[in-house]
Amino acid sequence: GVSLQSEYVVPEGVKAAGFQISADELASIVESRDTEKLAVHGQLDGIADKLATSLTDGIKTDEYSLNQRQDMYGVNKFTESEAPSLWEFVWEALQDTTLIILIACALVSFVVGIATEGWPKGAHDGIGILTSILLVVSVTATSNYQQSLQFRDLDKEKRKIFVQVTRNRLRQRMLIDDLLPGDVVHLAVGDQVPADGLFISGYSVLINESSLTGESEPVVISEDNPFLLSGTKVLDGSCKMLVTAVGMRTQWGKLMAAITESGDDETPLQVKLNGVANTIGNIGLLFALLTFVVLSQGLVAQKYLDGLLLSWSGDDVLEILEHFAVAVTIIVVAVPEGLPLAVTLSLAFAMKKMMNDKALVRQLAACETMGSATVICSDKTGTLTTNRMSVVKACVCGNTMEVNNLPAPSNFSSELPEAALEILLESIFNNTAGEVVINQDGHHQILGTPTEVALLDFALLIGGNFKEKRQRTKIVKVEPFNSTKKRMSIILELPGGGYRAHCKGASEVVLAACDKFIDARGSIVDLDNTSTNKLNGIIETFSKEALRTLCLAYREMNDSFSIDDQIPLHGYTCIGIVGIKDPVRPGVKQSVATCRSAGIEVRMVTGDNINTAKAIARECGILTEDGLAIEGADFREKNPEELLELIPKMQVLARSSPLDKHTLVKHLRTTFNEVVAVTGDGTNDAPALREADIGLAMGIAGTEVAKESADVVILDDNFSTIVTVAKWGRSVYVNIQKFVQFQLTVNVVALLVNFSSACFTGDAPLTAVQLLWVNMIMDTLGALALATEPPDDNLMKKAPVGRTGKFITNVMWRNIIGQSIFQFAVIWYLQTQGKYLFGLEGSDADPVLNTIIFNTFVFCQVFNEINSRDMEDINVLKGLPKNSIFMGILAGTIIFQFIIVQFLGDFADTTPLTQLQWLASILFGLLGMPIAAAIKLIPVEPYEGNGHRTS
Repeated sequence: GVSLQSEYVVPEGVKAAGFQISADELASIVESRDTEKLAVHGQLDGIADKLATSLTDGIKTDEYSLNQRQDMYGVNKFTESEAPSLWEFVWEALQDTTLIILIACALVSFVVGIATEGWPKGAHDGIGILTSILLVVSVTATSNYQQSLQFRDLDKEKRKIFVQVTRNRLRQRMLIDDLLPGDVVHLAVGDQVPADGLFISGYSVLINESSLTGESEPVVISEDNPFLLSGTKVLDGSCKMLVTAVGMRTQWGKLMAAITESGDDETPLQVKLNGVANTIGNIGLLFALLTFVVLSQGLVAQKYLDGLLLSWSGDDVLEILEHFAVAVTIIVVAVPEGLPLAVTLSLAFAMKKMMNDKALVRQLAACETMGSATVICSDKTGTLTTNRMSVVKACVCGNTMEVNNLPAPSNFSSELPEAALEILLESIFNNTAGEVVINQDGHHQILGTPTEVALLDFALLIGGNFKEKRQRTKIVKVEPFNSTKKRMSIILELPGGGYRAHCKGASEVVLAACDKFIDARGSIVDLDNTSTNKLNGIIETFSKEALRTLCLAYREMNDSFSIDDQIPLHGYTCIGIVGIKDPVRPGVKQSVATCRSAGIEVRMVTGDNINTAKAIARECGILTEDGLAIEGADFREKNPEELLELIPKMQVLARSSPLDKHTLVKHLRTTFNEVVAVTGDGTNDAPALREADIGLAMGIAGTEVAKESADVVILDDNFSTIVTVAKWGRSVYVNIQKFVQFQLTVNVVALLVNFSSACFTGDAPLTAVQLLWVNMIMDTLGALALATEPPDDNLMKKAPVGRTGKFITNVMWRNIIGQSIFQFAVIWYLQTQGKYLFGLEGSDADPVLNTIIFNTFVFCQVFNEINSRDMEDINVLKGLPKNSIFMGILAGTIIFQFIIVQFLGDFADTTPLTQLQWLASILFGLLGMPIAAAIKLIPVEPYEGNGHRTS
């Protein structure tokens, strides 16, 4: 019949750019998995030709052709949603109920004031309240706006994913943003597919498409089903793929445009604090109502007695309004809207600083949860060790040799029988997930996991040639390494026909699968008990020297074997055992000791041999005299009662499977009520990372899947960074506690002063505008000052808060009650004895006294803010000059207070004070410091969080 070929017409623009297929046509093939359309375009080779690319060498990299390609097919970026503007945040801040009531108050006061007292005198109160509101709104909005900008930066950081690409015959590591259609990308287990594309070649590729389709069943990708979709994850196998669509032309791009990540989720601490805020708000409401009733009853009673209850003058209305404004302002002071702000500020500040300390926080809540962590379950490889591996010992043909101090590498190969050397090199070069490639500088580069790199490096060192060995045979089947089987196997088709299997992996697993070995003469002999014991002895010796051991083996397949059969598990011939050194990271021992003194237990969970694990755990200081090390196989056998006894003592879990890790984390969290942080780098760690309170993924060695399941990404893979995260987490928690202590004190005093004064004198000494200014100091500026205190080293000397810790501790209550009594006493003394003390008389005695009371009250808060820098330590001045934000806020508060009192009398109901009166106000405030120090000497029962002793 009629060929379908004629249906597709290449657009002129595409032809002119040197391509034969348009972007939309290309994108539709993979998106709709259209095998017919793929056939029309000549299958994979046809598509590659039309894209002007080579399936082996990749695209050309000259500037002109890259630009042409980019103009034609687009870039691999998603269109971001518009960032909310500052005005949107201003509008959001204005939605606060109390602020709306205050605005209404201000407007009524404005209208009534002008009607009775004329312009401009009558407008002062209203303008004063409005100005204060504007100030509060602008600070809140600016802070939230900056926060949102920070989240956008964070999202950009999360998008920094690198992939291996071949361009112009050279392998290179590239950001996924730079991919173009026609690129040849190399994918391995744990990678995220970076764009839509077609499968070129590879082995046993399993893809998890649940992020796109919701189907949890993995999809097998092969020549028959070659469609790879952007955003899906590689569960197993490895392959090369040809990129066909990028950015917004992929299904993932369209999905991402519909949902953008934001940091809107409330963290546990915010939820806790919202509860605190509501309770305080309700108490404030009650006090405000009472104050309003007490203040207004005099006027109403007088009217009633005079029989004028129905005739109200402007002055009467103004007076009632003033009382109402005072009542509303009491609510404003009582509602601690600074609490959520303090949490957000503190977390945002910590997040930014942690980024500098090499920790990328993906979930805001993780910052604070990490502060209460009581157990860290850490991987060994790459986290406690450097992940720079090298083969230092090898036992081949029964001879053990040191590799790293060979006089010449050729000595090693010359001591081996020819046949044994050949099979050793064939095993290393073929049975590997790594590759030896030529990089951009034209040098040899080894790609792959650190273990693969160490093995390939060893094979090159003893004179092997990667390319030559790979060309001799053909790999027909691969079973990639995974942490359950602990081995990797391949089948080779030999040049003369027939098949050979190669297997490598955990020494005891592979050795158990062998029944023969190569002896010193190079002949194959049966593996009897004596030889098995000797080889096991060598494995143990290597392990005790903290070496990771791998066993290599092969098996000739008989004629009846077909490629569809499973790779056999037994009947292998042992080629040799290699010992790989992975040195402990510098500083790890110290970090483990820091954790111990902070009441955080560190446990090692590793897939390595138990002797290697024990040797490294001792070197790091994890395994102590009374600690236990146990293998995964034994751990699995235990019943719940035995686990109850075992887990508290267990410090090392070796040869563990991902499920063991998950079980351990679950038991620690549920049975022992610990707050658990877990590190992981592999795809299989995802369940444990999700189960833990804080999942920590490794930024360098970690797969994309692990990073997505984690709350924090440790960018330098270093255990010491984890300790830094814990320190910052504690800092966030303590900073917010300091702020709450500071704020509750102001709340209590402001409520008591205005309420008691209203009851006894029928007048409130602190006016609406003044209270709003105090509210501004304590809520917004106080949050800024106290929430951004950097962590000090004492934080890591206390026990963790744990899961059941109270947020407002007994120590805080002691400080709040003590300081409130002092401040209330000072204000009450001034109210009753102030005129006599300052010798005030005449008509302006009351305004001056009220100004002195307001001024003293503010200075009490200024000095109490300094007191709040430490809840237990008497020396609160330590490190103060270094904290520029704190110093700036203190200076700003004092300068603004001076302006309000001396120059803004009309708006703030103040009168300028004399030098003596200023000095008295400041001294009364300063008196709070020795008082606070004395209060800290009162012993209280400290709360030790999770029942952990402080060491």
